Amino acid sequence: MSYPIPDLPSGEWQESELEVEKSRFITWVNHAPEVADFEALLSRARERHPSASHHCSAFIAGPPGEQQAIGFSDDGEPGGTAGRPMYQVLEGSGMGQIGCVVIRYFGGTKLGTGGLARAYSQAVAQALESLPTRVFTPRISLRLKLDFAGEAEARAWLTSQNVPIEHADYAADGVVLTVAWPDEKARDISPLKARLRGRLEWVSD
Repeated sequence: MSYPIPDLPSGEWQESELEVEKSRFITWVNHAPEVADFEALLSRARERHPSASHHCSAFIAGPPGEQQAIGFSDDGEPGGTAGRPMYQVLEGSGMGQIGCVVIRYFGGTKLGTGGLARAYSQAVAQALESLPTRVFTPRISLRLKLDFAGEAEARAWLTSQNVPIEHADYAADGVVLTVAWPDEKARDISPLKARLRGRLEWVSD
């Protein structure tokens, strides 16, 4: 299943800010394909804002609906008022591979549990509105063996099918192309096989 992810370089994040009753809520969002990517974001937020009242967080380090590589933290806010509302906004967005930290500087006015939950939810929702995204397609590596004469046509066909070639291994009897096949796409190479008159096959390790 293809799904949207943050279109941000590794190690970078997008920042936005919201003020509620003089409290500042600074939101950082990054691309987090692994839990370690989110943890790096949280660590950097704490380094950059050591005097902040709280560094609340949520992440989904996998596809939408992921049940294992997820998490959220209130970081000292009343239970259930920060991390979970943040996570619910991420979950509701349908995005995956996303990490989020909301850095709060207390403004002197208590917001109450409902007000906190709304503020943290709004901070994340506002950040997602301007977040650049791209579509991620899960892929698996597969290997195709063919004759030298068919390589150019095979490369052109694979490009037309949005199947990148990761590597080419040349031997005396032909070439083996390692391709990044979309996981959700049927492994049907019959059109290419017909063009190459059958001189094409999947190979296993």
